Amino acid sequence: MDFIKRQLSRITRVKTIPEDLHETSLRRCLNTFDITLLGIGHMIGAGIYVLTGTVVREKAGPSAVLSFLFAGTAALLSALCYAEFGARIPKAGSAYSYTYVTIGEIWGFLIGWNIILEHMIGAASVARAWSGAMDAIFNQAIRNGTIEHIGRLSHDNEWISEYPDMVAMGITLIAFLIIGFGAKISVNFNSVFTILNALVLAFIIIIGFTFADPSLWSSSSGHGGFFPFGFSGTLSGAATCFFAYIGFEGIAIASEEARDPEKSIPRATVLSLLTVTTLYLLVTAALTLMIPYYETNTSAAFPFAFDEVGAHWAKYIVAVGTLLGISTSLLGSAFSLPRSVYAMAEDGLLFGFFSFVHSKTQTPIYAVIVFGALSALMALLFEITTLVEFMSIGTLFGYTIVAASIIILRYQPVSKCQFKLRAEETQTEAAEPVDTSVVNVSETTPLSKSDPSTPVKTDKSGLLPKSKSHDDFGRLRQNLREVPILRRFEPGDGVKSAVVLMGLFMVGLMLVVIEGAEYLRTATWWAVLLVIVFSLLIVIFYLVIVAHEKNDAFLTFQIPFVPLIPALSMLINIALMLSLTYLTWLRLVIWITVGLLLYFVYGIHYSRENKKIQGYGPMVEYKGDAALPESTMSGMTEEVKALQPSRKDEGLYQQ
Repeated sequence: MDFIKRQLSRITRVKTIPEDLHETSLRRCLNTFDITLLGIGHMIGAGIYVLTGTVVREKAGPSAVLSFLFAGTAALLSALCYAEFGARIPKAGSAYSYTYVTIGEIWGFLIGWNIILEHMIGAASVARAWSGAMDAIFNQAIRNGTIEHIGRLSHDNEWISEYPDMVAMGITLIAFLIIGFGAKISVNFNSVFTILNALVLAFIIIIGFTFADPSLWSSSSGHGGFFPFGFSGTLSGAATCFFAYIGFEGIAIASEEARDPEKSIPRATVLSLLTVTTLYLLVTAALTLMIPYYETNTSAAFPFAFDEVGAHWAKYIVAVGTLLGISTSLLGSAFSLPRSVYAMAEDGLLFGFFSFVHSKTQTPIYAVIVFGALSALMALLFEITTLVEFMSIGTLFGYTIVAASIIILRYQPVSKCQFKLRAEETQTEAAEPVDTSVVNVSETTPLSKSDPSTPVKTDKSGLLPKSKSHDDFGRLRQNLREVPILRRFEPGDGVKSAVVLMGLFMVGLMLVVIEGAEYLRTATWWAVLLVIVFSLLIVIFYLVIVAHEKNDAFLTFQIPFVPLIPALSMLINIALMLSLTYLTWLRLVIWITVGLLLYFVYGIHYSRENKKIQGYGPMVEYKGDAALPESTMSGMTEEVKALQPSRKDEGLYQQ
């Protein structure tokens, strides 16, 4: 039993935050504008030029506009959680670091492991999209030439590519080569490509709407209407569209290289997401109003659409924009991947040589080389559709854990909170100086915490007005302290348990809603009953969280309406995860199993937190005689002195 407790304490230990959070081996050289363009560039590449066609034709039709809106809303809720943590923990690990600090090591490792997979697949899938766009310009000459001279890899296999994509592999290697030269050079490339791409998108929107046919959204036109796949198709499309917004995580990862992360990260996150969501809605609307959804070309949606409406000249401008946009997405994934690996290696959870930073470029060079090569290999061999679905589920899993971490952090007691807080203040801190000429020294007048030399006003009874102390954080509210079940929990533990249970019942609710949709339509009693029961349980545990005292005393950016916004983020992310295929879930389970094997073989033993715990051994070990000399005991006598005001203050009060 003791062995199990020791192991549980090891895997749930939290990361100790260093005294100086801004200290880093990387170079702090990025401003808000740089980081905003990094986020926009990462999000508007493959999402617009590749995903839009796939979602419109195969999943949602014209209602893909709503799919992008739903996915953007879910992304914004998650992004706000990221922004709060990114401002508070300006480190490259992003969700990995946030979870490690708040919930514990094994959860942090799993999130970090999924982030690595996310960015590897992100780079590979975007490279495949770049290759496909280039091939479309040359009328499939690259594909046909490769099959003719090298041969096929597979026939109709959803995992393995039809042919070895040498172009995708080559462009991936070039992207990681640029990243290897340093953050500022990488971001400068990204900024130029992003601005040029924005101009092309403006062109697509303006010219596209000039060919708009509103009847294509009407069900009476014979084109399937706005919801040709039903509302479930719209939701399924939203789960896939979430891939398009994944780039905002790169903003948080860039926080370790931001000059002023406390301000830059929240601003860049919100600005980039609002910009990107607006662009997605407009270009999707333009596409679905130009041609019927079922005529959309999934590999080159916009060039094909302009060709269909007779604007042949426009498709070449769009083709150039496609390459520019996809290049920014590729650079974004290539930028984030080695920094995620670096963060885990720096903490000892991955092999130490990955944390080596090159003295000239100030980049984690071995992480760039090894994971750049792995991404290039994936781009060579795997199909883009498989890559995208696999990435979405791991990302949604990470976002759910980050949202839960925000709630847990906000209700932690001060004893477990590692962040600096504002000084305690009374509610009247109305701490106006009292007229000292009428104060009698015999009266016990409390002093202001912010300025010990300044007395504060008391009410007529001579007592301080009621105020919330930092010691209350994580405890039940004053009027609920006697609730029988909840009062048994230590401060913060009740909220942590409630968050876990609320998350489990959210999974149950979404399973019934998604998998039992047919039964709900016919109002089958057991399906309706399950929805009611799960909904009530979610509300109950949400109210349990609200019943505790919340910590709003952090010095850095805080999202409003906690726990509401993080709870909504959890619910939406869980719904999107459960909308993905069973095969995608199987892939996630396999990847997590490999990660857990690596953690228990290597990470748990070489973790920096494990070394810290082991380091305390010699300090507490004593093997000498327990009897101490009398002289030593006499020297330990405690001298207690009465607390008195200084002579200066004493004279002031006696005046």
